[in-house]
Amino acid sequence: MSERQIRNTIAGKSKRPATIKSFIIIMAALTTCLMLATPAAAQGAPNYAPEQLDRMVSRVALYPDPLLAQVLAAATFPDQIQDAAGWADQHRNLNGGQLADAINGDQLPWDPSVQALLPFPNVLGTMAGDMNWTTDLGNAFLGQQQEVMNAVQRMRQRARDYGYLRSGPQLIVGGGPYITIMPARPDYVVVPYYDPVVVYARPRVGFFIGGAIGFRVGVALGAPFRPWGWGYNRIAWDRRVVFINNAPWQRTWVNRHEYHHPYTVRFYPEHHYVRGNENHGHEVAYRAHERNEIRHEVRHDEHVRAENHGNNVVHENHGHDDHGRDEHARVENHGHDDRGHDNRGHENHGNDNHGHGDKDHGDKGHGDHDDRGH
Repeated sequence: MSERQIRNTIAGKSKRPATIKSFIIIMAALTTCLMLATPAAAQGAPNYAPEQLDRMVSRVALYPDPLLAQVLAAATFPDQIQDAAGWADQHRNLNGGQLADAINGDQLPWDPSVQALLPFPNVLGTMAGDMNWTTDLGNAFLGQQQEVMNAVQRMRQRARDYGYLRSGPQLIVGGGPYITIMPARPDYVVVPYYDPVVVYARPRVGFFIGGAIGFRVGVALGAPFRPWGWGYNRIAWDRRVVFINNAPWQRTWVNRHEYHHPYTVRFYPEHHYVRGNENHGHEVAYRAHERNEIRHEVRHDEHVRAENHGNNVVHENHGHDDHGRDEHARVENHGHDDRGHDNRGHENHGNDNHGHGDKDHGDKGHGDHDDRGH
């Protein structure tokens, strides 16, 4: 081997470690870039196994579809559930329009999806009593909505196959490719209570299947509760889509800090109730933007009216825009003078009774009906 060949061989060997080191550095840099490119919201997204989801939804899978839709939506705001449960428990004596007026009058800071459950103090009580479960349910619904809906169908299928889930005076169970559960009366929601350990397993010999699912009380949800979506909540099972107030629920794990849901009711996140120390700045900004739009509309209307009436308006007002300031003050008051629908005396607000296992809350709401058995 010539001297030149020997030098080239030595030089090639000396370059290999440098080449390998450079390759490692480049790969590490690419990995770091990919990690930084991943949206922060996507990191930490929940990923529950089907068996976990089955256990998670088992407590509520047999709820009627409109109530189930609302529970899933409310579970995505777990930090508000306990305070809402306390408020609902303190106002058990109110029903129908009186309860709706109290909700509006107190200018509650909680999300409308949580407020929608205030007519169901026992449902909120169940959620508040096990915050780990409620938080997991909400996170699963944010991150795996279709998988959650699949789990609900699996649990309903089990309960129906074993003979527990069937139509009766309170609920209508639909067949077909997807199992639907609807209230017998659209404006009257009865909450079933049952032991998940029982209704999703083969009945033992001699067990009375008809007594596995009970119904204690129902809640009349008429016109006063329409702003919270009641009457327009449903689940499109063929698409695994939850509809709240007739609009698809599109809040996900990624957009959970920005999404604004399809409610018509006002809420006041800048107000604090009990433990409500969070400012919810994005919601406050959203409401401020909404108030600015209203203020602009008021001023525009005043301008149009002034143009239509000509100088007469100027002479009558002596050049002062007192009416505009009154409108401005009213809007700044966040619409406190607007109490929404007033349909008092026709609704029967009650309290649901939801039990797990052999637990029987036994709570009776004022004016509640007692619906026992199937």
